[in-house]
Order: sequence, then C-alpha cells, then structure tokens
Amino acid sequence: MFTFTNKMSVFGKLFGGGGKGGKAPTPQEAIQKLRETEEMLAKKQDFLEKKIGEELVTAKKNGTKNKRAALQALKRKKRYEQQLGQIDGTLSTIEFQREALENANTNTEVLKNMGYAAKAMKAAHENMDIDKVDDLMADITEQQEVAQEISDVISRPIGFGDEFDEAASIWKRGRDSAAAFS
Repeated sequence: MFTFTNKMSVFGKLFGGGGKGGKAPTPQEAIQKLRETEEMLAKKQDFLEKKIGEELVTAKKNGTKNKRAALQALKRKKRYEQQLGQIDGTLSTIEFQREALENANTNTEVLKNMGYAAKAMKAAHENMDIDKVDDLMADITEQQEVAQEISDVISRPIGFGDEFDEAASIWKRGRDSAAAFS
C-alpha cells in the first residue's frame, strides 16, 4: 500500500526532484532548461496548428463526397485544438515560473551586492568615532571663521580711513579761505 510520502518520493524520482543527496541546479541552469522547454512547446504548437489547418482542408474537401472522412478530420482537428489549448496553458505556467526564477536570481544578486557594499561601508567606518568626527567638524568650523576674519582684514582699504577724512577737511578749509581772499 502506498502512502502519501511514498507517492511523493516516486514522483520525485520520476521527475528529477526530491533526491536528498542531489545538488539543486543553479538558477541559470533552471532558466536555461525552462527556455529549452518553451522552445520545444512552441515547435509543438506550430506543428499542431499546421495539423489543424490540414484537417480543416481535409474536412472541407470531403464535406459533400465522404461525410465519414470529413467527420473524422473534424474530430482530429478538435483533438489537436485541445492539445494546443493544453500547450498554451503549460507555456503560460512555464513562462511564469521562468520569470519568477529570473526575478529571484536578480534579487539574490542584488542582495549579495548590498551585503558586499555593507561590508565595505563597515570597513570604511571602522576607524571613525562620532566624537572624533564631531571634534574634527568643530575644528573645521573654527578654521573657516579664522580664515573669514583674515579675509575681512585683508580686504579693508588701507590709508583711506580717518586720515582721508582729515585731509579732505583741510583741503576744504584751504579752498574756502582762498575764496575769501579773492
């Protein structure tokens, strides 16, 4: 008597899965196998569509002369159409599985790269301490303020401060007195 687990192991052995010692295929290998299966099913679709067309021609040709041959051709055509419908469903399932596997593979690669970047970031920050960074930023701010003060002092005009106002006042008095004598 078969139990459920026995049946599952038989199916696993038949369809290449479920082996405890077997190594799982890589995502790329599985994707390649699915693509090969898609190609095979597409060829079978083409074949069946051709056969459906042939049976339709046979049914039309024998429609009035040989009704038995026409009915047989229509029955075969219907069987081919059913097979074609099954292949369409199978293809949809395989395409969905392939796309899901491709997405899972992409997600795995992205996750690996994110882990790699996280390790690199951790290594970059390994010698950094928030207190050291804060002290460094305070030193930079202080040096920028000193540089601004120096720049302000350098950019002031030299010799044109109070002395210029005093010289202008003397000149004006001299002009006013000369005008008084004229």
